[in-house]
Amino acid sequence: MNKKLLIFMPSIKGGGLEKNFFIISNFLAKKINSVSIITVNKEFKYKLNKKIKVISPKNNFWKNKTPYIKYIVCLFLLIKTLFKSKNYLLFSFQANWYAILIAKIFNLKVISRSNTAPQGWSKNSIKKFLYKQLLNLADEIIVNSIDFRKTLKKRFNVNAKCIYNPLNKKEIIKYSKEKINFNFFNSKKHLKIINVGRFTDQKNQILILKSFELLKNKIPIKLLLIGRGENLKYFKLFIKNNKLKNYIKIINFLDNPYRYIKLADVFILSSNFEGLPNVLLEAQCLKKIIISSNCPTGPKEILLNGKAGLMFKMNDYRALAKKIKYVYFNKKKIDNKVQIGSKNLYRFSESKNLNQYLDLILKYI
Repeated sequence: MNKKLLIFMPSIKGGGLEKNFFIISNFLAKKINSVSIITVNKEFKYKLNKKIKVISPKNNFWKNKTPYIKYIVCLFLLIKTLFKSKNYLLFSFQANWYAILIAKIFNLKVISRSNTAPQGWSKNSIKKFLYKQLLNLADEIIVNSIDFRKTLKKRFNVNAKCIYNPLNKKEIIKYSKEKINFNFFNSKKHLKIINVGRFTDQKNQILILKSFELLKNKIPIKLLLIGRGENLKYFKLFIKNNKLKNYIKIINFLDNPYRYIKLADVFILSSNFEGLPNVLLEAQCLKKIIISSNCPTGPKEILLNGKAGLMFKMNDYRALAKKIKYVYFNKKKIDNKVQIGSKNLYRFSESKNLNQYLDLILKYI
């Protein structure tokens, strides 16, 4: 009897991981007879294929709790589900070592997908030990960049398969054409810069704000930050204390940021670590100049070691300021990098990468 597919995704928010989760899950639901998802955030059910069964707590009490609380709740749901039937292949998007351990206790095959480079989740020796032991128990490990795969091998002696994030270029371009009235970016003399991402230490947007503090009286620039998160109050205080209100605007997370990216000249990624940042691919789709930190992993791969964009030393706001200034005076010179990036987006083809997921899963069900 064919196994059913059980996807483990305890916490759904609104970032790049979630975009990939919806795209991959909906595609698999079209190809596989029985797909279920375990999550606390059932309010996102409307984004899922109707064939998918959502397994969630009965009430909404847990939906705004911390990710770790959600992991624990969903682990109980996972155990409860497996006590009823073990005829599943488990596909984990989050809380991977917990999911792998439960799968092995129940003698299940398990595929684990890691979204973010180990530099973000294996900072102490206990975590390194746990991941080294438990990741190797998975039947397959999927990562989203070649550099990520190399890092896992080096740190944990884990052999992973790289499948790039599936990119729907047509959809991004379509949504970018939605009309908006956004006067903040109306000026032709300003260099218009954008960043889209969660306001967290990982994304490190304070670096961009510090670079603006250096540049505000040197070149005409404007910055739009789109996102939400725990660092919002800190950003607002920094903007106020450094008299940056006329240069920087912050708006809440949006389902369609592409129409704003389209209005910008430059997309900046300031992260301390990534996996394969979707936002850079989306900016390339819309043919924007990209300035990115050289963080692990993904940006260097997407930007072809600097051939398709500008890169600066991670956590160095002075280096970032120099790159912004360079772009302002040399926009035409950089256009070649934009074209190179656009031409090389074929690597992230939606159909190609989704079918790689399907082929891997069909091996086990």
